[in-house]
Amino acid sequence: MAIATEILRQAPKVLLHDHLDGGLRPQTIVELAAEVGHQLPAADAESLRHWFAESADSGSLVRYLETFDHTTAVMQTPSALRRVAAEMVLDLAADGVVYVESRWAPEQHLRAGLTLDEAVDAVTEGLADGMAEAADDGHPIIARQLLIAMRHASSATEIAELAVRHRKDGVAGFDIAGAEAGYPPTRQLAAFDHIKRNNGYITIHAGEAFGLPSIWEAVQLCGANRLGHGVRLIDDIEVTADGATVGDLAGYIRNLRVPLEMCPSSNVQTGAARSVAEHPIGTLARLGFRVTVNTDNRLMSDTTMTKEFAALAAAFDYDLDYVRWLTINAAKSAFYPHPDRLRLIEDVIKPGYAALGAG
Repeated sequence: MAIATEILRQAPKVLLHDHLDGGLRPQTIVELAAEVGHQLPAADAESLRHWFAESADSGSLVRYLETFDHTTAVMQTPSALRRVAAEMVLDLAADGVVYVESRWAPEQHLRAGLTLDEAVDAVTEGLADGMAEAADDGHPIIARQLLIAMRHASSATEIAELAVRHRKDGVAGFDIAGAEAGYPPTRQLAAFDHIKRNNGYITIHAGEAFGLPSIWEAVQLCGANRLGHGVRLIDDIEVTADGATVGDLAGYIRNLRVPLEMCPSSNVQTGAARSVAEHPIGTLARLGFRVTVNTDNRLMSDTTMTKEFAALAAAFDYDLDYVRWLTINAAKSAFYPHPDRLRLIEDVIKPGYAALGAG
């Protein structure tokens, strides 16, 4: 079903899986690169935009991740981190996002001498700048952050401690990311144990480039409250003309309402799905899993939440009521205090969709 782009843009949206270093404005990259002397693969913003999209559209997660060499290179100072965070908030607010948890890996932003705490402070300040400006512009948004530890590194426990230490500053939770193959989440059990002991929240990149064992470990051994991507969960479901048989792991995840942070355009780029029309989100949503819609990396995928919902509406004949349901799924799944989630749903999301004719 085609939903008018302007209607989708106005619709309130909740974004749980969006990488700070994957959503920079190309012009910002050009300007920051000039300041620090970093060589870019393209000289102007528009050419750079095309380079990122083409390089990421390779079908390989490893090559997709290589594009981040250029974004992280220009995010090494407090002013750069603060600017990027503020611009991210403004860009999302302009796209109708009312709540976002932006994830990033502080350990990748220390080359110019920042400490981990200083890096988090800079992003916190940038989020606050963006929220204040967005509110002044009539597009209020709540922006929080998730701290990532790189799954191939040895600093996960330090990042987990950092996340707990800055919880009062709006750090919503902890994640691990990076190439899945060869780096199972159980390598970082000490970090997950620290988060759990301190009543923190965990999301884990799992089931994107690797299969069911990655998902099982994330949920059963590491205590994931949400799954980043989780696309390969479909491997535990057999769909036939007569219906679907849900395996034990998939059934467990559905029964416990473990949210799936699905990123359709990104998953097609990295080869986790052959097309949006063939993305497992269609089957998983139909079978009652807690699916959410996300952008992952807006620059690399040349996407927005509006584009993601438009693509899903066209592929699966979703109407605005279904988009509303997916949005409420995300709001229910946020690492945000329960009373605040209820207010977000009842005072912002439901009235917003009602004004557009849904609900």
